[in-house]
Amino acid sequence: MISGYLSRQTWLHRVPAGAKLLALAAVSFAVLPVQDWRLLAGGLFLVVALAGILGTDAFRRVLLLRPLLPLLAVIFALHALAGDWQAGIGSVARLLMMVMLADIVSMTTTMQDMMRALMPVLRLLRPFGVNPRKVSLAVSLVVRFVPLLASNWEARSEAWRARTGRKQSWRLVAPFLAETLRMADQIAESLDARGFGRRG
Repeated sequence: MISGYLSRQTWLHRVPAGAKLLALAAVSFAVLPVQDWRLLAGGLFLVVALAGILGTDAFRRVLLLRPLLPLLAVIFALHALAGDWQAGIGSVARLLMMVMLADIVSMTTTMQDMMRALMPVLRLLRPFGVNPRKVSLAVSLVVRFVPLLASNWEARSEAWRARTGRKQSWRLVAPFLAETLRMADQIAESLDARGFGRRG
């Protein structure tokens, strides 16, 4: 059900999952306070270069982020209307950088490796009633689901353009949401069958 893993092995596949997740968290926290749009744009360039280094298959995944373009355009427009286009570029670059990094981690790390990397840390929360297995699964699903949903939207958008010759339409939203809910329901049933819905 969960796709997006890059089967062709790269050097980043050999990096431990824990190291990649720590790097993702560190970069995400580090870029939040940065306001200089030039630094953020430079960081985005480095992330795009990293995707390119991983190979053609990995770089093509960057194109799956096209469904984000309308949202990014709105974010930039709001800043520009407020008279601060530099902040608009910075916000867009920051969001793209974080999503692309999550996608790179997702495509080079299996779900099992993600869960194993998170379990030692989450076990510390067990005295507070936190189930480490469920939380590690939830984090892994979030990292995996973003690129998967982007891929599904892009597939529907391409099919729409092929049938009608027109660009994206609001009519795509309803079937996309229905497919997402159906997928979530199937995953929930699968997890329940494997015992993730039980206490303990």
